[in-house]
Amino acid sequence: MSTTNSTARYSRGAIILHWLIALLIIGNFVGAWTSEDLPRDQRMIMMGYHKATGIVILLLTLVRIGWRLINPPPPLLETLKTWEAALARVTHALFYVLMLAVPLAGLGLHSAFGQGKPVSIFGLFDFPALPVGIDKPTIGLFHELHEVTATAMLVLLGLHVAAALKHQFLDRDGTLARMKPFGR
Repeated sequence: MSTTNSTARYSRGAIILHWLIALLIIGNFVGAWTSEDLPRDQRMIMMGYHKATGIVILLLTLVRIGWRLINPPPPLLETLKTWEAALARVTHALFYVLMLAVPLAGLGLHSAFGQGKPVSIFGLFDFPALPVGIDKPTIGLFHELHEVTATAMLVLLGLHVAAALKHQFLDRDGTLARMKPFGR
């Protein structure tokens, strides 16, 4: 059976990394939001999980970038309009930038605020802090960077989901099937 680019699927590794990172990102947003209303001791526990998950996202993103370099994705659909193809490329590039920037800004914030202490990764191992200044301006800078990049990630995530739903239900072009975690 010949494969056209409308049925060409992403590699199994790309699919696993896509959905795993997506679930971790969504879970990290939910955890951060719900922790705001918790008592301080519970909030600190939740933020420990938030930081550890952020580092896992960072590391998995590096794996995903490596995977993508070794296993190029299938070509974009030939049926895409020029602007849709351009927007898809820009969106994917921005996702990679943000999947690195959000956790790095969070790590910078932790490093400055936590006075250079490493991040515990679920009690399994420690991830080293960044060598940043330990002062209020540095804390403020990384806090702002973390919030701005996280907000950009949410906007991009919304755009990505809307585009996937458009391709699935309006265009019916098989785009979503190329990244479906189960089946063919």
